Amino acid sequence: MKKILSLFLLLAVFCSCSKPRADLVVYNAKIYTVNDKFDVVEAMAIKDGKILSLGKSAAIRGQYEAKEELDAQGKAIYPGFIDAHAHFFGYGQSLQTADLRNTNSWDEVLDRLSEFAKTHPDGWLTGRGWDQNDWPDKQFPTREKLDKLFPNRPVLLERIDGHAAIANDIALSEAGITKSFTLTGGDIVEKDGKLTGLLIDNAVELVASKVPSPDAIQAKKMLLDAQKNCFAVGLTTIDDCGLDYDAVEFIEKLQADKSLKMRLYVMLADAEKNFEYLFKRGAIKTDRLNVRAFKVYADGALGSRGACLLHPYTDMPKKSGFLLSDIKHFQEVAQKINQHNFQMCTHAIGDSANRSILKIYNEVLKGKNDKRWRIEHAQVVAPSDFDLFGKTNVIPSVQPTHATSDMYWAADRLGHERIKGAYAYKQLMAQNGWIPLGTDFPVEQINPMLTFYAATIRKDSKDYPSGGFQMENALTPEEALRGMTIWAAKANFEEKEKGSLEVGKLADFVLMDQDIMKAAPHQILDNKVLKTYLNGEKVYEK
Repeated sequence: MKKILSLFLLLAVFCSCSKPRADLVVYNAKIYTVNDKFDVVEAMAIKDGKILSLGKSAAIRGQYEAKEELDAQGKAIYPGFIDAHAHFFGYGQSLQTADLRNTNSWDEVLDRLSEFAKTHPDGWLTGRGWDQNDWPDKQFPTREKLDKLFPNRPVLLERIDGHAAIANDIALSEAGITKSFTLTGGDIVEKDGKLTGLLIDNAVELVASKVPSPDAIQAKKMLLDAQKNCFAVGLTTIDDCGLDYDAVEFIEKLQADKSLKMRLYVMLADAEKNFEYLFKRGAIKTDRLNVRAFKVYADGALGSRGACLLHPYTDMPKKSGFLLSDIKHFQEVAQKINQHNFQMCTHAIGDSANRSILKIYNEVLKGKNDKRWRIEHAQVVAPSDFDLFGKTNVIPSVQPTHATSDMYWAADRLGHERIKGAYAYKQLMAQNGWIPLGTDFPVEQINPMLTFYAATIRKDSKDYPSGGFQMENALTPEEALRGMTIWAAKANFEEKEKGSLEVGKLADFVLMDQDIMKAAPHQILDNKVLKTYLNGEKVYEK
């Protein structure tokens, strides 16, 4: 009997001394929790994809028995970066097409396209990324040289923002476009009675709809290539703005077989089939997929002069841009989305487009609320309209690299007075006290460090302009980091599960080479992700 009692006592002592188990303990780190107090800690313990505890390295290591430990060697750790406005599916697709970014002339575009065609000899020839504002003459291209190079192969080359494109003769013929005609929210550009091949806004889709969709094998490769690149820059959640429901169902299949791990917040495109689908099915929510929003387009882009302005463009006095649908459409869509309790997210660039949509939002939402309706870009806002965001808690979802990409020519489009209300992130943030940040990739690059740099420094990589671009609207480093993490999560109704490193939240985090909160400007741009973790699982290592 005494032996049995002694055995029980030994077991009791053993059990009382054993530590709780963790899957991973991270220590010797500078962990920016991005909690309400913006606390910085040394260590954290993780189990089953969530954070168990945070604190001092010695305390956390002493408290938990870990399957794996990570010595961060004093380097900085941040919550996984969230891109609040991007096109993940479109980015994957762009990786399979000709890359026309950073070209210095139309001839350079054609040279790149010709090289791309050598390794992609069949079917439609597509590409994206040209920007006439980067060329010496800043003029839109025309199709003559395309027709000579590719007389028997349809070609469609989209401008960097996707709101304009150039098509060759055979591509126009495939779309049934033999002459210019009037359409709502778009232009088929003609000169001297001939089609130039230039398509603006809704006209682009007339030709793009004829490009064959990728098959399942191609689509899977697109998304997995995109995921690989995004993990490498520390992205763990991406808002994909404007998909059709069949793309969502494809994403679900890839996530179910665990090949696609990226967390996605998907906005369905403004189309009746998508409304019917989601209203019938209801909001979709898993730990990796969230679908509860609709993406609507109010106008086009500033660079292609499709943005809808209250007054004409300074550099083209006969043009003011246009809305992509009549105002009744936006009113009906807003009412419908509100009745079914979903989120409305509307692309609005010009001050007229912003005013039109904000007024509709204010009429439908009727005062303070927590529906978190969003204006995507909020790029040019009239001084008298800023308060329309705060009156009904409308979220301005902005992309800081748009400011540093457009700053060379934006004043030419808007004039020196009107540009003061453009890219006004600090002023927009003041409306609700927070602001989510994104990139709009593949319009811009995917790297969140460029977002942080543009938001805080407001210069290009060559240190231009010397005093920064409209620095009164620069964000502080803390504000920028919050905009890329917890505020981006909040814009998606996900702030209780991600966006900060706190007990009970998802263990999505990034180990960086440099501490961006203390780094010099050039160090921010050169900063590298060393490791990316999603759900406590390492998904990238440099």
